[in-house]
Amino acid sequence: MMNRMIVSNLVHRSLRSVISIVAIAIEVTLILLIVGLSVGMLNDSKKRTAGIGADVMVQPPNASVLSSFSSASVPIKIADVLAKFDHVKAAVPVVMQTNTAGSLEVIYGIDLTPDSPYNFDLTGRPFHYIKGGPFQGPNEMLVDDYFANDKHVHVGDKLQLFNREFRVAGIVENGKGARKFVPMATLQELMGSQGKASMFYLRLDDPDNADAVVAEIKAVPALSNYTVRSLKEFLSMMTVQNLPGFASFIKVVVGISMIIGFIVIFQSMYTAVMERTREIGILKSLGADKVYIVRLILRETITLAICGIALGIAISYAAKVGIRAKFPLMTVQMTAPWIGYATLIAIIGAMLGAIYPAIKAAQKDPIDALAYE
Repeated sequence: MMNRMIVSNLVHRSLRSVISIVAIAIEVTLILLIVGLSVGMLNDSKKRTAGIGADVMVQPPNASVLSSFSSASVPIKIADVLAKFDHVKAAVPVVMQTNTAGSLEVIYGIDLTPDSPYNFDLTGRPFHYIKGGPFQGPNEMLVDDYFANDKHVHVGDKLQLFNREFRVAGIVENGKGARKFVPMATLQELMGSQGKASMFYLRLDDPDNADAVVAEIKAVPALSNYTVRSLKEFLSMMTVQNLPGFASFIKVVVGISMIIGFIVIFQSMYTAVMERTREIGILKSLGADKVYIVRLILRETITLAICGIALGIAISYAAKVGIRAKFPLMTVQMTAPWIGYATLIAIIGAMLGAIYPAIKAAQKDPIDALAYE
């Protein structure tokens, strides 16, 4: 009987019900898409870092997990010192520069000179050239296949970067740190950091020796202030909790979403209670107690919330497909835990918004309610 009454009430006030469902769907979609984009881009960065093939990373003193934002501040000759440690087969310097023109991206300055000890391919996984080949001059660049497909870039095309024109020398398979690569000397010149590097990747004879190499490097007084981590440790630190401000950003998004759900449900259920004063009076005159009235209002709210959650998840998955098709470089990752969190947050927000209207409805006097016009 109660279920039929709930459905009847929601259908009778169809416009208000639809608005409530859509608002909750927006709440869920907001959480899933923003968190999904953030986590997706973080995991994509982890995947590309792992794809370089190094076993140990050496960064400047006090470097953060956000290695992409490291400036070129340490002498490149540090690579020669690192290469002499036991188990180290190659020490490869990299220059990194963040480009904010148009979109946020990290540019790698690398050495691809065949006989150079700093050759980036010495990290263990050489570039796979889909088209073209390595740099042949200072003003040439490599781009990965994701970027090439997204921007419709071909070998020989000219691209502007840091107010300089670069020719695309090759298109490489994605997954090697960055999406754009330029000669190390060129990026050093553009940054005014000749002879400097942002960090060093070490390739070892056996990845199991990573912890021993890290300890050995840290034991050298001249290198004790450097940030030295095994790649496994570095990747484990690239989480929402360890990124500065990231967790706070997620909490703000969740908080705003919950407020949206609370306000919409509160307005909807409060108005519904005011409109159903006489109906509530009839129910109470027929023997319905306060608990029954509260349950009725809360179950209506849960029904609206479930419909809104289902719609929000469907919209989120549709948006994920659309974003991937329109912007191939953007990764949206929606995991089961976050779908669960979004569901729980939407239900809590809806229930909080319905508690006061439910209590107010339960407290109505049946005589006054029946006399209500």
